Amino acid sequence: MPIRYRSADEDSARWAGFRYREGDIVISTRSKSGTTWMQMICALLVFQSPDLPAPLAQLSPWLDWLITPPEEVYARLDAQDHRRIIKTHTPLDGIPLDARATYIVVARHPLDMAVSLYHHSANIDRERLRQLTGQPGSLYAVSPRPSLREWVLRWIGAVVDPRTELDSLPGVMLHLSDAWARRAGPGVVLVHYDDLSADLEGEMRRLAELLGIAVPGGTWPALVAAATFDSMRARADRLVPAPPGLLMDNAAFFRRGASGAGRELLTGAESARYLTHAAQMAPSDLLSWLHREAG
Repeated sequence: MPIRYRSADEDSARWAGFRYREGDIVISTRSKSGTTWMQMICALLVFQSPDLPAPLAQLSPWLDWLITPPEEVYARLDAQDHRRIIKTHTPLDGIPLDARATYIVVARHPLDMAVSLYHHSANIDRERLRQLTGQPGSLYAVSPRPSLREWVLRWIGAVVDPRTELDSLPGVMLHLSDAWARRAGPGVVLVHYDDLSADLEGEMRRLAELLGIAVPGGTWPALVAAATFDSMRARADRLVPAPPGLLMDNAAFFRRGASGAGRELLTGAESARYLTHAAQMAPSDLLSWLHREAG
């Protein structure tokens, strides 16, 4: 029985009403860890054109988001005659897993994710979000707003329930540890954000092979170019996963995309404190892969 995860704007119980189909692709990530990037990559592989037939959020709906009524999401997915791509921030133990689907989990260095989450939070119109979800508040609505450094240090040291605070450090480690334990099984694919940054074409080709998608050789350059960070920022209005007015600046959703910002922010002692906390939450082999440690 899947675990139910709920927040101010998400509810994984909505998966109970979803009907799987052969070839479904489910993208399961933590916030600001490469979700939209992976949606774009999968859409480019499925449609084999940089010119997608509809905005990305329509082609690849966020199933658990409370902003869109569940019946509308199910109907949109049922009506799609192409290979479907479903977005979720729910860990795999909160999803009814199906042998017909492939589950892609994208991992990003947690400190980089935290920096991106801080900036993303400042770009959200909180009043608009409350209107859309019917909720009195939202995650990370902090007033007065601390500095980035102060916020990240609080984030590292926060003692919270990972099943209710999924974008906390414990929540990140819960999500990734569950996926890591399933990585040898059929249908689960782990992707590291830094590998996408370092070798986008290589990772896209790897994913195409794992998904059983044949791409003509001459098509690759245009697909890879469309998946670059600069290209996605230039098309932000068609790619951001938000209804009009929710983000104050759509292009700012694709703020930086590079790795290392979180580690650059901390002193040596603070980095050591982060690693000590992380070591208590996840297996060592996962952490070596996640942190890109040598050896």
